[in-house]
Amino acid sequence: MAETDPAELERRIERTRAELAETVDAIADRVRPKNVARRTVAKVEANAKRFVASVGDRIGDAVGVPPRPVTPAGEPGDDLWAEEPPGLAPVLIGVGAVLVVGAAVLLVRRRRRR
Repeated sequence: MAETDPAELERRIERTRAELAETVDAIADRVRPKNVARRTVAKVEANAKRFVASVGDRIGDAVGVPPRPVTPAGEPGDDLWAEEPPGLAPVLIGVGAVLVVGAAVLLVRRRRRR
Protein backbone atom coordinates (compact mmCIF):
# COMPACT_ATOMS: atom_id res chain seq x y z
CA MET A 1 0.00 0.00 0.00
CA ALA A 2 3.03 2.26 0.47
CA GLU A 3 3.53 2.28 -3.31
CA THR A 4 0.13 3.80 -3.93
CA ASP A 5 0.18 6.26 -1.04
CA PRO A 6 0.00 9.72 -2.68
CA ALA A 7 1.99 11.42 0.09
CA GLU A 8 4.83 8.88 -0.23
CA LEU A 9 4.84 9.26 -4.02
CA GLU A 10 5.04 13.05 -3.69
CA ARG A 11 7.98 12.74 -1.26
CA ARG A 12 9.80 10.39 -3.62
CA ILE A 13 9.14 12.68 -6.59
CA GLU A 14 10.38 15.70 -4.63
CA ARG A 15 13.52 13.82 -3.49
CA THR A 16 14.25 12.74 -7.08
CA ARG A 17 13.67 16.30 -8.32
CA ALA A 18 16.15 17.67 -5.73
CA GLU A 19 18.77 15.06 -6.69
CA LEU A 20 18.30 15.86 -10.36
CA ALA A 21 18.67 19.60 -9.68
CA GLU A 22 21.95 18.95 -7.81
CA THR A 23 23.24 16.83 -10.70
CA VAL A 24 22.34 19.47 -13.28
CA ASP A 25 24.02 22.18 -11.18
CA ALA A 26 27.18 20.07 -10.87
CA ILE A 27 27.28 19.46 -14.62
CA ALA A 28 26.69 23.15 -15.35
CA ASP A 29 29.50 24.11 -12.98
CA ARG A 30 31.86 21.60 -14.61
CA VAL A 31 31.25 22.85 -18.16
CA ARG A 32 31.21 26.57 -17.30
CA PRO A 33 33.76 28.19 -19.66
CA LYS A 34 35.55 29.99 -16.82
CA ASN A 35 36.10 26.72 -14.93
CA VAL A 36 37.12 24.85 -18.07
CA ALA A 37 39.65 27.60 -18.86
CA ARG A 38 41.00 27.51 -15.29
CA ARG A 39 41.49 23.73 -15.41
CA THR A 40 43.08 23.94 -18.86
CA VAL A 41 45.50 26.66 -17.77
CA ALA A 42 46.47 24.66 -14.68
CA LYS A 43 47.05 21.56 -16.81
CA VAL A 44 49.16 23.45 -19.37
CA GLU A 45 51.14 25.11 -16.58
CA ALA A 46 51.90 21.75 -14.96
CA ASN A 47 52.95 20.24 -18.30
CA ALA A 48 55.18 23.23 -19.07
CA LYS A 49 56.88 22.96 -15.67
CA ARG A 50 57.52 19.25 -16.22
CA PHE A 51 58.88 19.95 -19.72
CA VAL A 52 61.21 22.70 -18.50
CA ALA A 53 62.42 20.49 -15.66
CA SER A 54 63.11 17.59 -18.03
CA VAL A 55 64.97 19.86 -20.47
CA GLY A 56 66.99 21.25 -17.58
CA ASP A 57 67.81 17.74 -16.40
CA ARG A 58 68.91 16.70 -19.90
CA ILE A 59 71.12 19.77 -20.26
CA GLY A 60 72.49 19.11 -16.79
CA ASP A 61 73.24 15.51 -17.72
CA ALA A 62 75.01 16.68 -20.87
CA VAL A 63 77.27 19.09 -19.02
CA GLY A 64 77.68 16.99 -15.88
CA VAL A 65 75.54 19.03 -13.46
CA PRO A 66 73.56 16.87 -11.02
CA PRO A 67 69.77 17.19 -11.33
CA ARG A 68 68.05 19.74 -9.12
CA PRO A 69 65.92 18.22 -6.35
CA VAL A 70 62.19 18.78 -6.77
CA THR A 71 59.86 19.00 -3.78
CA PRO A 72 56.10 19.44 -4.05
CA ALA A 73 54.80 22.96 -3.50
CA GLY A 74 54.25 23.79 0.13
CA GLU A 75 56.51 21.05 1.48
CA PRO A 76 59.79 21.92 3.12
CA GLY A 77 62.75 20.30 1.46
CA ASP A 78 66.50 20.19 1.69
CA ASP A 79 67.93 22.89 -0.53
CA LEU A 80 71.00 21.19 -1.95
CA TRP A 81 71.86 24.28 -4.01
CA ALA A 82 71.99 26.64 -1.00
CA GLU A 83 75.75 26.39 -0.66
CA GLU A 84 76.79 26.28 -4.30
CA PRO A 85 74.16 26.89 -6.96
CA PRO A 86 75.11 25.54 -10.38
CA GLY A 87 76.06 28.14 -12.95
CA LEU A 88 74.04 27.96 -16.12
CA ALA A 89 75.98 30.80 -17.69
CA PRO A 90 78.59 28.48 -19.27
CA VAL A 91 75.83 26.30 -20.70
CA LEU A 92 73.97 29.28 -22.14
CA ILE A 93 77.16 30.73 -23.59
CA GLY A 94 77.92 27.38 -25.21
CA VAL A 95 74.44 27.11 -26.70
CA GLY A 96 74.70 30.68 -27.99
CA ALA A 97 78.08 29.98 -29.53
CA VAL A 98 76.75 26.87 -31.29
CA LEU A 99 73.83 28.87 -32.67
CA VAL A 100 76.10 31.66 -33.94
CA VAL A 101 78.51 29.21 -35.58
CA GLY A 102 75.59 27.30 -37.13
CA ALA A 103 74.08 30.50 -38.52
CA ALA A 104 77.46 31.56 -39.91
CA VAL A 105 77.93 28.19 -41.62
CA LEU A 106 74.47 28.43 -43.20
CA LEU A 107 75.16 31.96 -44.47
CA VAL A 108 78.49 30.94 -45.98
CA ARG A 109 76.90 27.95 -47.74
CA ARG A 110 74.09 30.08 -49.18
CA ARG A 111 76.54 32.66 -50.51
CA ARG A 112 78.65 29.97 -52.19
CA ARG A 113 75.62 28.59 -54.03
CA ARG A 114 74.92 31.92 -55.74
